[in-house]
Amino acid sequence: MFDIGMPELILILVIALLVFGPKKLPEIGKSLGRAMAEFKRSSTEFKENLEREVETDKIKENLLAQQKEIKDALDPSKPEAKADAEKSSKNYAG
Repeated sequence: MFDIGMPELILILVIALLVFGPKKLPEIGKSLGRAMAEFKRSSTEFKENLEREVETDKIKENLLAQQKEIKDALDPSKPEAKADAEKSSKNYAG
């Protein structure tokens, strides 16, 4: 992930030990772990919400397209709609 090798990791740990001391180091590690877990949880939740919004937009587009098709089929000014209406009325009458 960060391309940190063993020598770099040891150097970071030694510097952290010198700066914070042996008593504070476990506490800092624990809080860092909690912060990383919370960040991961938040990013996963954000991703799920974004995917849900995209899916909602797709459904909305499909519904609008179907609504347009229905309106076009029922529009009396179009010749094919008149023929469909006449055919339907003949089917009901006969």
